[in-house]
Amino acid sequence: MSHTPDLLLKGGVVLDPESGHTKKVDVRIKDGIIADVGSNLDANGTPVYDCTDKYISPGWMDMHVHLREPGFEHKETIESGCKAAAFGGFTAVACMPNTNPPIHTRDVVEFIKKRAAGNIVDVYPIACVSKMREGKELTEMADLVEGGAVAFSDDGSPVQDAGLMRRALEYSSMLGVPIINHMEEETLNTDGHMFEGDVSTRLGIPGIPCLAEEVMIARDILLAGFTGGHVHVAHISTKGAVDLVREAKAKGISITAEVCTHHFTLTDEAVEAHTFSTNTKMHPPLADKDSVAAIKEGLRDDTIDVICTDHAPHASFEKEVEFIEAPFGILGLETAWGLTGRELIDPGILSVEKAVRKLTVEPYRVLKLELPRIEKGKSANLTVFDASTQWVFKEEHIQSKSNNTPFVNDELIGRAWAIYNKGQFYSI
Repeated sequence: MSHTPDLLLKGGVVLDPESGHTKKVDVRIKDGIIADVGSNLDANGTPVYDCTDKYISPGWMDMHVHLREPGFEHKETIESGCKAAAFGGFTAVACMPNTNPPIHTRDVVEFIKKRAAGNIVDVYPIACVSKMREGKELTEMADLVEGGAVAFSDDGSPVQDAGLMRRALEYSSMLGVPIINHMEEETLNTDGHMFEGDVSTRLGIPGIPCLAEEVMIARDILLAGFTGGHVHVAHISTKGAVDLVREAKAKGISITAEVCTHHFTLTDEAVEAHTFSTNTKMHPPLADKDSVAAIKEGLRDDTIDVICTDHAPHASFEKEVEFIEAPFGILGLETAWGLTGRELIDPGILSVEKAVRKLTVEPYRVLKLELPRIEKGKSANLTVFDASTQWVFKEEHIQSKSNNTPFVNDELIGRAWAIYNKGQFYSI
């Protein structure tokens, strides 16, 4: 990353994800502000970045990442997580609150914002629904929002108490922010480690039934309908879950949903194909082929609003254990666009414009944040990318402190080439 207040992006195709329109124009940045957007702009001594055969879009956001700081810096830090985000083409991330201490008080929100200040990647903290993520007592939600929290979630500890969830939705609706729930009825998953189905039965690994996710989504749909609050479904993973969200949206209920790149890329068969690699263990687990097909259709018809990663770093010593003993989670930021290109754009499931919309317009809309725009007078917040480059993801591309990903040596399609934000430029 370098301090680059003035820059001319030359010869690119500007993509407006709100309208879906594209136009081949140059973008001139002066003092970190978009000074001009037009054809054949002269450099006039300004540094030039060649964007030939590349798109320029508003900066991408991943609204579901784990930066691990404070408390688990051996896995990831805010700095290293932002490096991974920048490599992946993201200029913004929203970080989950399963830290130590968790993001359940205003001082932790402010700590994260202070640690992230000055980084090219914007970091938006997501605060806890309940104190200590224990599901017993609501946090001081208004104070957390005033401190900079953009949403509420207990993340890997789903809100089991329906009464608490009701009150959380009532308060959050007054504050204008969503509740993001890890959709799992835990009494339906007492000791599961992968998707419950034919593969788990064959491998002898205790399974997590799809019902665990779907029952919780059904409950939260009813609560959202009753309270008028906004429920956001984290990392949707099953066919039944997609169907439930589609039906709720048709009824006008305030519900949105995200999907992780690994959930539209891999199935539960990957556990066997990768010989019980713990890098195929995530939560919710990789599901069956029918679920992956349903997720892709849900992306196509906009049942699923957002593409995210659930970037979840774990140190090698934590992952290099027996499958059942390993923690859930894999990296996601560095491979997100290449998997999106390979799995969604190249097969024609999503257009480039629609895929970018799910990385820009939609996460900003869900979190009620102002979308970056490529317009004269706006702060320059941009991602430069293509959707056609075929490349092999190698260990050397990993920017995270951890390396828990099943995609090393995979061929991906589409690359992020540069980002610009807050007067800083990073060429990947």
